[in-house]
Order: sequence, then structure tokens, then C-alpha cells
Amino acid sequence: MSDDKKTSVWSKYTEKERAAVNELARGYIDFLSDCKTERESVTEAVRRARAAGYRDLADVIAKGETLAAGDKVYAVNMKKAIVLFHIGTEPMEHGMNILGAHIDTCRLDVKQNPLYEDNGLAYFDTHYYGGIKKYQWVTIPLALHGVVVKKDGTVLDVTIGEDASEPAFCVTDLLVHLSQEQLKKSADKVVEGEKLDVLVGTLPLAGEEKEAVQKNVLHLLQEKYGIEEDDFLSAELSFVPAGAAREMGFDRSMILGYGQDDRVCSYTSLAAMLETKPSKRTACCLLVDKEEIGSVGATGMRSHFFENMLAELMNALGQYSELAVRRALASSKMLSSDVSSGYDALYAEAFDKRNVAYLGRGMVFNKFTGSRGKSGSNDANAEYLGELRAMLDARGVRYQSAELGKVDLGGGGTIAYIMALYGMQVIDSGVAVLSMHAPWEVTSKVDVYEVKKGYAAFLAEA
Repeated sequence: MSDDKKTSVWSKYTEKERAAVNELARGYIDFLSDCKTERESVTEAVRRARAAGYRDLADVIAKGETLAAGDKVYAVNMKKAIVLFHIGTEPMEHGMNILGAHIDTCRLDVKQNPLYEDNGLAYFDTHYYGGIKKYQWVTIPLALHGVVVKKDGTVLDVTIGEDASEPAFCVTDLLVHLSQEQLKKSADKVVEGEKLDVLVGTLPLAGEEKEAVQKNVLHLLQEKYGIEEDDFLSAELSFVPAGAAREMGFDRSMILGYGQDDRVCSYTSLAAMLETKPSKRTACCLLVDKEEIGSVGATGMRSHFFENMLAELMNALGQYSELAVRRALASSKMLSSDVSSGYDALYAEAFDKRNVAYLGRGMVFNKFTGSRGKSGSNDANAEYLGELRAMLDARGVRYQSAELGKVDLGGGGTIAYIMALYGMQVIDSGVAVLSMHAPWEVTSKVDVYEVKKGYAAFLAEA
């Protein structure tokens, strides 16, 4: 890698480019602030897709319509995952250019029987989702997001705590004066999972003696939101950090926000996809759920949703056969779009400085992921990397290569190893992040801009 790629991208930008960086950042900040759950992200993706001329593939199938080159369609999986296709002129057997990212992020999920009272304090019992440092989630303002589905099928969208006029919530912590024993514990035990319960009320219901605070919370939920206690059984509710994403630093060069792993790659992938012009190869954008817990379940990458939708698409094109679907997958190229750990000078001992992602140096490629002896990794072919280098250099995209920390400290990956099972060319690529998996994460505006440029180049030319 040349010295040119080891310096801050900011120094290479013209005033026009800096303006474009800030314009993209404003849209991204709004997205982070408004879309804090998978459902909210999919809803916004559908809105943007429809505005860009995409049609619901389900409608195409229901009407028995056919598709042709140039058509744009999307498909939604249980309101928590989405795939978009912009059909190219070449047969699908020749493969697609695929951007894949995930829209789930760490949070506190509300249990199915959550509400209880203990000596005048009402709590919601929670179960944390994804890999977190539990102590980071205490005392910060939290908002409640999600849906409640009534027995009659009515869906209640819930968002409480984002507006300044609404109440917020928090997990409490023990005061330092009484924490002598707590502070002797290791960091993973100083706050235990069963203590991540959220304080939701202290006001008793008039006329009640037993569990009066709990009953008042239920009264307010029913009165203001139409939620009964039994409705929690068919609800998906989560506590997430309250408040909007912000510009960060005196120079406003960074973005501070919740859920940037991996909504930063989801947003830029979607933006690149919606700007894609008609091409020879079909362009595809795939935003999925459950990556933080192993890509499992009906809405994770391990499900057959993507393969099923590809089969439906090829059927509508008159190109379907089982062999043709297999060939389409095997001939595809993919960027598995996820974040990478950015170098933090305060924790320099955790990184290999020659092989780490740096904020402000552009798009990040991880040739392989996984932990220690490369276990659980996808290792991209050198030939594929050579092709990508040539393409990005021709488009003036700034990029860097990295590994996720020192070898023996472990590592992580995304959906690349799953998609690689089809035999396609795939590599992890994305944005450097500080404080990854914390309630608030940090990215560089220029990295967001460069990765969007890189994704657009890939869809057009790979």
C-alpha cells in the first residue's frame, strides 16, 4: 500500500468534496437518529426504494407479471430484512454484484413478562442482545422502541423517550460510596445481566395498596398506548440509547451515534444501490437481521430468504432452474459490508499498528476475519482483491486494509463466510469505528463518504 493511502483523506479533498461529505453525513445522521431498530430501518429502506422506482416483488409474483432488464424490485422478510435488485442486461447465471450489510445492533430487549415492583420501584426485566460491555448500559438515558401486536392483529408502533417532551428510562447503578465489593469484581461481572433491569416508575395508583406502582404503570400503558399486560407476550420491545446522533469534535469531523455497527454500511449500501444506473450485471443490496447473534433465525443471513427471492426473481425473468440459481450465486461477487475496529491511541496495546484501520483513511478491507488461528473466517482470494484494487483506484476511492486487533486477542466477522458457501467471491469491507458495540459509537465523516463511493463503484463495475 502506498504512502498516499496512509494519510488522512481530509488533506486530499477540495472544498466541493468537503461539501459533499457533509451533505452525506447529514442524511446519515438523520437515518441513525430515526432508525434504531431493524423494523424502523426496513421501513425507511422501503420508503426510499419506492421513491426511487422500486416495486415490491411480492406484488409482481401475486399478479403473475414478468420482469426484464432495467426493472427494480425489492422484497421484505418479516419486516426485519430486505433485498433490492436492479436487473442487468446479462443473464442472471452470469452473477450479480451484491452489497450485504446488517441492520441489527446491540440493545436491551424487554422480556415477555417484564413488569414487576420491588418496594415502590417498578422495573422492566430485560435480556441484552449481542456482545456488550454490560457496565456501559447503566445510568444513560434510554428510549423504548418496538411493536406490540394485539390478539386481533392490530400492530401498535411504540417509540417513547426520543422527544424531549417524553419520559426517558435508565438502568440504575450502585453509588460509589457503597461499591467497595462491587468494584472488586471483574469488568464482565461488575454489572450482571440480571441487573440490567430498567426503572420505569415510582408513582402509586390511587386507591391501591399492593403493587400500586406496578398497577399505575399498567394503567398508563393502557390509557396512553392501548397496551395491556398480556400484550407483552406478543411484543418486540427494546431499550436503546435515547437521543439523536451528532457531529463530533471541535472540527465536526466525526459522527457520534448509536447503532453505527452496522447501520453505517447499511445506509451507504442502500444509498449506492438507489443511485445505481442500468448495467450489464444485476445489482443487489441485502440488509439482514441477527448478525450480532450469529446470523441465525428466519431473518438472519443463514435463512433461505435471499436464495428464495433470487429464485422468484429469476422465475419472473423466465430464467429459473435450480441449476441456473446455483450458477447465479456461484458467479456473483460480493462486498460483505460491516465495520472494522478503528485504532484508538488510548488502547494501542490491542492493535497491530501496521494492520489496523485508522479513522479518516477511507474504506476498509478485511481480507480475512475470524479469531486467532483464522477460525470461523472467510479468507478472500488474492485475485479478487487485485480486481477490487484496480477498480477503486480507477474511481479515485481511498481505501485501507486491516485486521480486527492483535492475533491472539480474537476477532470477529460478518456475513461473508455464509455467502462464501455459495462459491462466490466475497470480502469484508466497511468503515473504521471507535467504541464498537458501545451505546454510542464514533465514525469519521470522510470514511462514510469514501465507503459510499466504493460501494457505488463496485455495483457499477465489478
